[in-house]
Amino acid sequence: MSSQTTAPQRRFKRPVVFVCDIQDKFRTAIWNFDKMVLTAAKVLRAAHILRLPVHTTTQNRARLGDTVPELAALLTPRPEGGALIHPSVDKTRFSMWVPEVAAQLAGDERSNGNDNAGENGGRGAPAEVILVGIESHICVTQTALDLLANGHKVYVLADGVSSCNREEVGVALARLRAEGATVTTSESVIYELMGDAKVSEFKQIVGLVKETSAQTRDVLQSLL
Repeated sequence: MSSQTTAPQRRFKRPVVFVCDIQDKFRTAIWNFDKMVLTAAKVLRAAHILRLPVHTTTQNRARLGDTVPELAALLTPRPEGGALIHPSVDKTRFSMWVPEVAAQLAGDERSNGNDNAGENGGRGAPAEVILVGIESHICVTQTALDLLANGHKVYVLADGVSSCNREEVGVALARLRAEGATVTTSESVIYELMGDAKVSEFKQIVGLVKETSAQTRDVLQSLL
């Protein structure tokens, strides 16, 4: 019998994180804004542990401000490694799928050694996009629809999106399920990113989950 052990199998082949328009000017307008920010922070911490690409946008930054300061350190590249943090892209479209972000996503694939990144109509291999931000029924929805149309998989985190009006959120999530997006939660997707307790990052991820467990419970009770 062979003594070789099977390498752990990760469930996602090309995971990335999209952070949509979590800006200061929305703080008092968005339902449970601070709760959504907590989820975004947890996902970004996981992204650093797992060394995932992160794409961030702002909507009309000159009027609506920068991404919130609570996420600033997590959206800064780390000299010792961590997530691949791309420069934030400012936009006026109600979708993150703008040429600059599409080019960043193609660059992610090339940096992973895939020489076929320009194939499949310029889309490259499908990415598994983990999406957080605002507003669920506008920019999150249009981003998800554009990603799906371009052949990518989309995981919208129900505890990581919100809108000005609470009632919009459930309608948006129901529509996105019908369109082919996966609606899930931050803890579920973090474990799916690992796929196996044998992955090298398991202890760090479990530590993150335990550290944020009370916050996670509070966010789920507030947003869902």
